[in-house]
This record gives sequence, C-alpha cells and structure tokens, in this order.
Amino acid sequence: MFAAIDFIIVRPITNILFLIYNLVGDFGLAIILFVIVVKLCMWPLVKRQLHQTKLMRKLQPELAQIKKNCAGNRQLESLQTMDLYKKYNVKPFRSLLSLLIQLPMFIAIFGAIRVMVNLPTTDSNLDLRAYSFVKQDGSRIKEVIELQSRYLEQKSNYDAKKADESLSEEEKNALETPVYEFHPSLFNLVNLEATPGFASWSAGFALFLAVAACFVQYLTSKQLRPSGKVKSKSFRELMKEAGEGKEIDQAEINDMTSAQMGTMMPIMLLLIMINLPGALILYYFLSNVITFVQQKVVLNQAEKEMEISADKAVLKELKNIQEAEVIENKKHGTKITRISAKDNKKKRR
Repeated sequence: MFAAIDFIIVRPITNILFLIYNLVGDFGLAIILFVIVVKLCMWPLVKRQLHQTKLMRKLQPELAQIKKNCAGNRQLESLQTMDLYKKYNVKPFRSLLSLLIQLPMFIAIFGAIRVMVNLPTTDSNLDLRAYSFVKQDGSRIKEVIELQSRYLEQKSNYDAKKADESLSEEEKNALETPVYEFHPSLFNLVNLEATPGFASWSAGFALFLAVAACFVQYLTSKQLRPSGKVKSKSFRELMKEAGEGKEIDQAEINDMTSAQMGTMMPIMLLLIMINLPGALILYYFLSNVITFVQQKVVLNQAEKEMEISADKAVLKELKNIQEAEVIENKKHGTKITRISAKDNKKKRR
C-alpha cells in the first residue's frame, strides 16, 4: 500500500518541485511557486473540508439542545441529529476523507524539500527520486545529482580510510572531510540550510519565519472555533462541575479541547521547527498564510450557504401543508416569503 501511495502521489508531487527548480534556478523561489501550485490543486478538498468543519461548529448549540431534550434516549437523539444534518446539508465524514487524502501530499512535500536540502545518502538522494525527463542532461537537477554523487563518493572513501586499521590516528585526523557543494538559497541572500537561531543572518531569518508561522497557525485554529460571546470553560471548571454532580456536555468538552489545542499546537510546532532547515520552515510559513486566507474566504461562504440550506429546508416543510412563494425585491436585494393555504376545493372536486 505504501509503495502504491509513493508511486501514485508522493513521487509525482516531489518531481513537481524538481521541475519548478529546473525552470527558475532559485530553490527558495521554487518553494514559493511550489506552495502556490499545491494549494491550488488542493483547493477543492480544502474547501469541502472547511465548509463541513464550519457547519459542524455552528451546529454545536443545536446539538447540545437535542441531547438535553432527548434526556438519554440515544435512538431519538441519533434521529434528531441526522435530521439536523440533513436540514443544513452537513456530511460529517467528508472532512475526514479530505484529511486522509491530504496526508500523503504533506509527506511528499516534506520528502521533496528534505532530499534537496539535507546531506544526501545512498538511500535518499535526487537520483533515486527524480524522473528521467526531470534529470536530463543540462538540467539544474542533473547538476545537483552530480554534486550529490561526488559527495557520496568522497564520503565512502573517507569512511573506508577512517576504518582502515593500517592508518595511524594522525593520518586519519589529517584526512580531508567531504564537502557537499550544493547550498540552496532564497534569492542568493538567505541560506535555506540554516536552522533557526542567532548565529547568522540566515539563522535569524529562519527563526523569524518559525515564530511567524506558529502565530499564523494560532490565528488559523482560532478561525475554526465556535463563534459567539460565550467563553469556553477550562478543564478545571468542567471537573468542578462534574464533582458537583452536573452532567458535562460533550460540546463543552470539544470546545475546551479545541481551545487548548489551538494554543498548545503552535508552541509544539515551534519546538519542532527550531531543529528544521530554513527551506522547510519557509514552506510551512507560506502554507499557513495561504491556508489562513483560504479559510477566511471559505468560512464566510459557509455561513451564507448554511442560511440558504436552512431556508430551503423550511420552505420544503411549509410546502407540504401550505403554498410558499419567494418574492425578490430586485431594487433592494431582499427576499420575502409569502405563505398561503392550499386550495382544498380543487381536491374535493
């Protein structure tokens, strides 16, 4: 299964980055264009996922009310919940499917950048990952492959001499350390191999991107939290209520978990990113910024679509017992629903 995923998804996406690098010749710029291409390709999946997520969050108060009204009757609660989902056109499992599809893409992106930035090994190098038409003679990827091959050969000779017992310690210490000559950069100004820190300009830039990426991640997660003026209860407050014998609402637990994860995840990601090369941090920062913008657009649309779905469901119910007609005022852009009783005289005849 993993071999099939690698062949169908991971390797093609990896080679997209290689092709872009062949065209532009700047690895940092290639990452920027690569992020845009990937986000455009994933837009339909992301849109559906965010749409369903927003609807589920908006329905939490109504779901809590259903649970309260059903008073432990699981069958009735399930039926009313499904009716609510049908009313607002909610499909809970659609977002899960989108996440499962996006996971191999993230693995491919991580692998594509890593194989270009990290020191090559016999098991992980461009020659093994690039298609033949991508690494053709004269291409920039071919040049990088030659540099990697030279480094691997030097590394093999170096390791063999280090293991040679006939050489003295002085002779081993005098051996020339192999050097990898490919240094990916952004506009020839920022070394994308550097990890976040204060040792150099490139390290400082990587640190800035890491902090900015985590901040945007926090804003992105905040967008998905339930809207409203009611403040999320803390874990301590929920445990106190449970100790007093009150039943804890599942919606309150989900809200509390979402709020805590939205705060903790950026911190955890920052701790991870301080050990990553600048190229991966650049990708993650750009990806978060585009995701934030996409969410803002999609979530605003979701609210409007949710209202339209609800209006259609109400009109459908009304038409079963009454005649409902929607009159649109083209001048002001408003809609009015006119309801009248059905003419039963025709049925009698």
